[in-house]
Amino acid sequence: MSKSVVIVGASMGGLRAAEALRNNGFAGRITMIGEEAHLPYNRPPLSKEVLAKEVTHEAVAFKLRAQVEDVTWHLGDPATFVDLDKKVVTTASGKSFEYDGLVIASGLRPRVLDLPNGKVSGRHTVRTLDDAIGLRAELVPGAKVVVAGAGFIGCEVAATARGLGCEVTNVAIDPYPMIRPLGEQLAAELQRRHESHGVKFKLNHGISDLTGTEKISGVVLDSGEVIQADVLVEAISSHCNVEWLSETNLDISNGVLADSALRAVTTDGKSVEGVYVVGDLARFANPLFDNEPRRVEHWNIPTETGKRVGSVLSAYLADAENFAELVATPFIPLPSFWSDQYDMKIQGFGMPGLADRYELVAGVLSDELVMGYFKGEILIGVVGIGMTSEVMKYRKELVR
Repeated sequence: MSKSVVIVGASMGGLRAAEALRNNGFAGRITMIGEEAHLPYNRPPLSKEVLAKEVTHEAVAFKLRAQVEDVTWHLGDPATFVDLDKKVVTTASGKSFEYDGLVIASGLRPRVLDLPNGKVSGRHTVRTLDDAIGLRAELVPGAKVVVAGAGFIGCEVAATARGLGCEVTNVAIDPYPMIRPLGEQLAAELQRRHESHGVKFKLNHGISDLTGTEKISGVVLDSGEVIQADVLVEAISSHCNVEWLSETNLDISNGVLADSALRAVTTDGKSVEGVYVVGDLARFANPLFDNEPRRVEHWNIPTETGKRVGSVLSAYLADAENFAELVATPFIPLPSFWSDQYDMKIQGFGMPGLADRYELVAGVLSDELVMGYFKGEILIGVVGIGMTSEVMKYRKELVR
């Protein structure tokens, strides 16, 4: 009898898992359940190209390869419940989908500020294509834009908005923009470059309220200062979409805990056969760095975890002789990230945020450069602005 796989989450991680299942010989039914009505698309451009110009879904959609032409797409109807014993997923509309293998790929959603006057219009997040299209309409020349959060998305939105002629203020509780992946020295240089383009920063500050009646007119800082605003973009952090798993015994304390084969793990530490986790939700240990399980929200992780799950799950469903060998094979993906801000091409590999020291290993701080990140004497991360060939040279040292 033909077996079936249900993938909850119709974004890049789920798509890559479906492709890998087919590439590894799984011929059964694959159903992908997604909250959005769109087929899978590339999210990184949302805070860059999609905001900067008229871009349609077709322009950012992933090309559906031949392997997944027969996948059943169930979109615009998110999963709300799963019975791991009966192996059934239920969606918001009440539809049920039985499975032999389950892939958890439901991803993240933006966290928004809980504010007394929070119901005014003009508040935006940037997680979906519809989010970006809605924000783009408000980024007109002269618009006063406040960006809450100075991570990747916050800095990219700030740069894009300045390029469109908006007045931009970035508010963040951190002392420098992108300090966690960059470290203080490079983060301070990034701030200088943003300021040279006209971005104003209010760092070491939070937002306590908004002014305005129907439409936002200002942002109130925790210091009491009010910044005029026509638009507020909230890029502060994310929530994991795990509510549909809340009645299971899976460890969903921070994403979904997974073992080295990316099988979901219960609160008592047991791996669940046939249930796998991919993408931003997956909290797993990477022996390339240490044995601490953590979620990694970098752009290549959905692809790497999707490939891993497709390989292991297909072997499990086929009762393949090499299943135990696949499970025992270490999973050591090298995280990678990139960011376009103004004329800067920022590229990084590894886990710079785990470093206890950093040093400039090539270039000069005020121009193109490469920064190395070390734990003791071991290189665990590298970030470059330009200097691609030098960045790739240090990348090779990470894969040792």
